Order: sequence, then C-alpha cells, then structure tokens
Amino acid sequence: MKNLPNMIHDFQLQRLLTQDEDTYDLYSYVNNSLHRSATVYYHAETEEYKLRLQIGSFEFCYEECISSSLENFEQILRKRFDGILYGMINFDYDKIEFMLKKTNLFQWDYSSLLPNGIEDFELFIFPSQPLRITNGSYVIIDYECFGLQSNFAIYYNIFRDEFFSDSRIAGTPDVNYEFDSHTLEELQEKLAHHLKNQLRAIYESAKKKLSA
Repeated sequence: MKNLPNMIHDFQLQRLLTQDEDTYDLYSYVNNSLHRSATVYYHAETEEYKLRLQIGSFEFCYEECISSSLENFEQILRKRFDGILYGMINFDYDKIEFMLKKTNLFQWDYSSLLPNGIEDFELFIFPSQPLRITNGSYVIIDYECFGLQSNFAIYYNIFRDEFFSDSRIAGTPDVNYEFDSHTLEELQEKLAHHLKNQLRAIYESAKKKLSA
C-alpha cells in the first residue's frame, strides 16, 4: 500500500483503513464525477481479501479478485487491477456473453423510447453499454437520481433468459414485477407504457420519504 500510485485512469487513490462490522476497507480508487469506485477490503466472515466495485447505485464483489492469501491477492491485483479500472470507464463489447447478444440488444433502436432525463433522473447506463454485475445478470438500463439516492434499473439474466427490474427509493430497495419480460419486444412495449409513470412515482416517493 505504501507504493500505490495516486492516480490510475482518472481514479484517485483514497487510503481508508476503516471497519464496518466484519469488513475492513483498505483503500479505494474513486472517480466521483463518474460515480465509480473500486475498493480493496478484507472480509472477516469468509477470511478472504476481495475487491468491491461501485458504479452508480450498484455495488458488488468482483468475483475474479478473491483470495484467502494476502500474497496471492497482491499478485491478482498487480495483474488485473489496472485493467479493471480501465474497464469501468471503457466498454468492451467482446466481453459480453453470447446469451445477451442473442437478445438483439445491440441492434435495438431505443433512442425514441428512453429519454435522457425525467423528473431529475438521468439515463446513467445505456442498453448499448450494459453493465455485468453478479449471478449472471447485466444492467441494461439504469436511471439515477443521485440527489434523492434513487434509481430504476432493468436487468437481463443469462441463466433465466429474462428481463426484470427493481428500484431504490431514497436508499431503500423496491421490487417491481411490471417490467418482467421474456423478449426485448415485450420489454419495449412495457417501457413505452409504464416507464415515465414509474420514474415519476419513484421521484415523488423519494421526495416524500426524505422530507418526512
């Protein structure tokens, strides 16, 4: 940790050494303007060193950087960390799994369907650059309102071959089944009918909750 560079790919080093229950955060590389960070930590429950990525509202353990040995973990980070940060701000189509490509997502013209902003929400993750998270899921659409700690996201899961959604209202997760779909065509129809009302409902609920 003494020799870490202060900056990697526009990510700024933050030395942490903080504890939250059974998690010990060692250091992070952060890009606040892009709402992205990568945090190296030790998880006492599993006795493993891990890497936690945060992109917008999404925070998850990067599954390829887990080790019970500090020496081995250091070697993994030396080999992969630079590329992980680069990949957080540079999309790579070649790394997308076949099942998602097969949905024709990358041939989908969504420009007239997905407005850039509604009720202080901004389109943060675009279908043309989906985000792979965990358990075979990709975020293909995400609207964020960072000021209200709220978002609305559409996912695709490669194991279930299904689109689904959830949201966060003033920091509280909220499940919604209205957008569950088995095809992109079905999803498009539901977005056309319900997206704007859904975002407005989340916005109003978040404002009410934060002002209470």
